[in-house]
Amino acid sequence: MINPIDIDKVAENPSLLPYPHHVGSSMVKPDDVGKLKSRALSAMYEQTDTQLRQIQKQVELMLIQANEIKNRIAISEKIYTAKISFEPFVGAIYHLYKKEDDYLLMMISPDEWGRSKNNSLQFIDSVKLLSDHTWEIISTTKK
Repeated sequence: MINPIDIDKVAENPSLLPYPHHVGSSMVKPDDVGKLKSRALSAMYEQTDTQLRQIQKQVELMLIQANEIKNRIAISEKIYTAKISFEPFVGAIYHLYKKEDDYLLMMISPDEWGRSKNNSLQFIDSVKLLSDHTWEIISTTKK
């Protein structure tokens, strides 16, 4: 018996064809490549924008921390050039005053002077000695 189907028109592995090979096959639609790329591009921009915003927040926080350290350095330099007649302890709060061109570090706060207030002293800052021997401003007269 002779096979009526031409051998040149039959695929050896029809399941591997990229198109339907008989009437009962499911329809195969080609993908819209432009639409796929557009969606992928939108998703990529959304993700990278989110990541960039996170990095920007981290950088802003680091700038704040760097400025705080610079402020501690500035006040520490001022205090270590001041006249100190006692040994300051870590964690204790002290008060920085200015008298003419000199700075003085004292244990007496501006509120504790009472009637004996020395008018020649100008209160600058209340400060706290930190464990790294820098000083942190607790309260200040600067606005």
